[in-house]
Amino acid sequence: MYRSTRGGRRSGYRTGGGGRGSGGFKRSPVNVGDVVDVEIVELSRRGDGIARIRGFIIFVPNTKPGDRVKVRIKRIGRNYAVAELASGEGEETLE
Repeated sequence: MYRSTRGGRRSGYRTGGGGRGSGGFKRSPVNVGDVVDVEIVELSRRGDGIARIRGFIIFVPNTKPGDRVKVRIKRIGRNYAVAELASGEGEETLE
């Protein structure tokens, strides 16, 4: 439902929906700071390794396809996350 403003224009406020008929954004399966074990399945255009957790893309620099690595999530975007290689010091593992 739009809220009208002067002159009959619509303000752009709308309840529900997240665009493209999705009903909202998908929730990320990871959080910033999580340490997870992943397998790198392909390379990005920039040369970073790409892993997936339940279809969610995670970019991991300095990796290549076939690597199984432990990573720490550094940043989460709308449809992806960026991670770095973890040091492996007794961190909690998710997946």
